[in-house]
Amino acid sequence: MEIVSCHAIQSCNVVNFRGVKESDPQRPKLPTVRDKRFCSVLIDSGFTSSRFKRLGQQGSPTTVCSYNRYEDVASTDLNKTDKSFLLDGEGGLGSLTGTPQIVPKVSIPSLPDEDDVARITSCFWEWRPNLNVHYETSGSENVDSPAVLFLPGFGVGSFHYEKQLKDLGRDYRAWALDFLGQGKSLPHEDPTLQSKDGNKHILAGENDTWGFGDESETWAKELVYSVDLWKDQVQYFIEEVIKEPVYLVGNSLGGFVALYFAACNPHLVKGVTLLNATPVWGFLPNPERSPRLSRLFPWAGTFPLPSGVRKLVEILWQKISDPSSIAEILKQVYADHSTDVDDVFSRIIKTTQHPAAAASLASIMFAPRAQLSFKEALSRCRMNNTPICLTYGKDDPWVMPICGLQAKNQVPDAPYYEISPAGHCPHDEVPEVVNFLLRGWIKNLESGGSSTLPLIDDPENACYGITKDLEFPRRGSRKSVRVQFHGSNYSFWKWLNSHFKPLFNKMLNSRSV
Repeated sequence: MEIVSCHAIQSCNVVNFRGVKESDPQRPKLPTVRDKRFCSVLIDSGFTSSRFKRLGQQGSPTTVCSYNRYEDVASTDLNKTDKSFLLDGEGGLGSLTGTPQIVPKVSIPSLPDEDDVARITSCFWEWRPNLNVHYETSGSENVDSPAVLFLPGFGVGSFHYEKQLKDLGRDYRAWALDFLGQGKSLPHEDPTLQSKDGNKHILAGENDTWGFGDESETWAKELVYSVDLWKDQVQYFIEEVIKEPVYLVGNSLGGFVALYFAACNPHLVKGVTLLNATPVWGFLPNPERSPRLSRLFPWAGTFPLPSGVRKLVEILWQKISDPSSIAEILKQVYADHSTDVDDVFSRIIKTTQHPAAAASLASIMFAPRAQLSFKEALSRCRMNNTPICLTYGKDDPWVMPICGLQAKNQVPDAPYYEISPAGHCPHDEVPEVVNFLLRGWIKNLESGGSSTLPLIDDPENACYGITKDLEFPRRGSRKSVRVQFHGSNYSFWKWLNSHFKPLFNKMLNSRSV
């Protein structure tokens, strides 16, 4: 056991590296000191972190501590003090006596008023014959500013980033696109020819349904709404529309595509921000990676849909497109149910009414996986020195925090921000916080590191864990959101230990009582 006895003017603070619990003042004194060294601990009330400095270094420490090593000392041998703090594996300070941890509060800007927002323009770009890509853009007048491209999650589109386009478009040139087969990037005509009897296939409750003919149109011969198609779509969009490297921001499926694209095209990417990125996409094997296995699946998302798949799609589509199902899904993925999702709901409903929506969903479901897994793409991005920022809603029931923390463990230098309360779509639920973090991260990269990362007041603290409450005005009141930052010394195993060790100790204590 190692104990740091911190002698201050009014109180004695004890820091125990192994999680000493409250002490009993009636227990005998500590045994003989084995060895003693001196160090100083700088405890900065602005952070939940500590930095050890040698005596004599620049900057006066708050407290001078004697660093003692003892053998076989029970936690109850420690004399109770006025203030005690636990120094965790990442330098975070937590109370040993049960006193609530004081978390610094930081005021951040609210979303701009409607009179001050960036103007959004809705456009279409014809990539290939009959494949028109819808996108929205803002900030075109910011000619010398960085370009930022937002990639949406599954089932939504560019509209899901309007809070970013209106705000960040005041400082950057921003784009958000709809993936082919989703949003407004659905085809403008049936990708299949009519059935031989001249009648079109009609699903129950639908007036007209595309994609269920007997053979595909010429332009749709090899059309599959796969991750590889979306990767290529992003590449050509950047090359032909934006025409310069971009900062990519992707939520859920968009995060997977952003990372996959960056791994394959590092020359077109200045950095990637993952917002609750899904770590897995696709069910069927990729024909390039597993040619033999892929041959076991005769249909892989092409048009038209096989007759055996059509009945399954009809059943699934009736359930998925039902407004009550969509409302329930939104209720799951938004942690704060006071968030206004009426616009998101109505946009999704409108997309489901498109005649190509059902067949497009089938193509997406049966499309092969990407040529790279999420983990492989992350490794390649690290090898290419592509900057990555991890921003995750803590209360996501689908992509839980452990997914983001595993990614953090793979790229230790990537800043990791965990937001609560926030669910699967933090950019729409707490756009004030996400926009604040994006601005700070881009500024840090654009300045070559001279501007510190968001929440970091001192660059020397960038490797530690920091927790702050971000406050901002919304609808006439103040809203507070907690953001936890994990620095470069983060360890996934330390995180597991810090979360499960207290539970384990509690179980042991309950048994001993």
